[in-house]
Amino acid sequence: MKKILGTTLTLLGLTVFGQTKEDSIQFAKISTEILNKGKAYNELRELTKNIGHRLSGSASYEKAVTWAEQKLRDAGADKVWLQEVMVPVWVRGKESLQIKTSNGKWKSLKMLSLGNSEGTGGKDVSGEIIMVRSMEEYDKLLPEQVKDKIVFFNYPFSQTYIETFRGYGDAAKYRSTAASLTAKKGGKFAIIRSLSSAFDDVPHTGSMRYQDDKKIPAVAVGSTTADELAELLKSQKIIAKLNSNCGMKGEKLSHSVIGEITGKKDKSVIVVGGHLDSWDVGEGAHDDGSGIVQSIEVLRTFKNLGIQNNHTIRVVCFANEENGVKGGVMYGKTVKENNEKHLFAIETDAGGFTPRGISLDMDNEKRKQIQSWADLFLPYGVYDFKNTYSGTDLYPLHDLGIPTAELVPDSQRYFDIHHTEEDTFEKVNRRELLLGASTLTQIIYMIDKNW
Repeated sequence: MKKILGTTLTLLGLTVFGQTKEDSIQFAKISTEILNKGKAYNELRELTKNIGHRLSGSASYEKAVTWAEQKLRDAGADKVWLQEVMVPVWVRGKESLQIKTSNGKWKSLKMLSLGNSEGTGGKDVSGEIIMVRSMEEYDKLLPEQVKDKIVFFNYPFSQTYIETFRGYGDAAKYRSTAASLTAKKGGKFAIIRSLSSAFDDVPHTGSMRYQDDKKIPAVAVGSTTADELAELLKSQKIIAKLNSNCGMKGEKLSHSVIGEITGKKDKSVIVVGGHLDSWDVGEGAHDDGSGIVQSIEVLRTFKNLGIQNNHTIRVVCFANEENGVKGGVMYGKTVKENNEKHLFAIETDAGGFTPRGISLDMDNEKRKQIQSWADLFLPYGVYDFKNTYSGTDLYPLHDLGIPTAELVPDSQRYFDIHHTEEDTFEKVNRRELLLGASTLTQIIYMIDKNW
């Protein structure tokens, strides 16, 4: 199905917009360039091994800002700048969780405080554990049953969903609300089963939020610990003791990092980006160092192949996605204030695994147009264009009516390591990472040519 002499063909009910033999040739050039000469993998090694995890407001995040600014210049950006963003400063500090069983001995558990959680101020806080397996089960508890207790929300990550992001979304409400729900009925702190697809003892952190002024701690334990704790609670009373120093320390000025190559036709903008920050455990390799280096690779590939882009192609390394989304909000605000025309924005924030598709959060006409290009992507293993969500940092742009999208990698391994100490450079495969960069470059090439 080809565009012939400037016309649009409609075959079998599918309209084909702007797809030509030359596009297929260009796709092959993009893939060959990136798989053979791409620098994303080496740059990810630099980011993760020389800087490491990069929580907003930390010294390591500021090092990452300097690093990203230089990498965008090295990639050939015509213009690079820093966008000021006020970000929350959350500090973990020392933390420990212990339980005491009927034998009277204390046992330490592997745990992580949830992001944005308040701690215990360095003091021991203890109480009896009560367990619930669902939100509905918790709702049935009377305040006097919860008062001065520790509530353990033992809700497992569903293994049923083939698309693991559905399992994550299903379980995420426990992470975000456990502390406030417990506090409303007088509990001392909350424990949640980690949002993990793995059967191991690795705790996962992640953002939570308070619904009112009563702020109590919330921590996560790994799947193995959760199962062991549930088994113990069947036969005996368990006391838990938490000591943690985490908490919010106000705000500070930070930056998103932005670079672009100017359009030859007009100043309309096409955005590709990821978030530069990460949680304060592991190295932030898949989440979202991979997205950052893939986005920079897009810009580099346009320059190296001499592709004359019609519209401005802009890479945005967003600040503070993990615990505030302040970078995405500020970028959207600036676009609105400057009345800056954006044609399309895509984020890569689902890991550096093999690309399987592109999720399209836009009107039906534009979605169908992109779906009509599916045959171009199929030789590269990219086939899934059915989803309709986009990256968290892009929601402010979507609210402005801008078509947004997200790269969809294979997700089967992502939630084994998401928000954990296991998210390291060694978990990223070079070819998978570069294939993702190739898919991003290919879709941006098509948008730039046809929109």
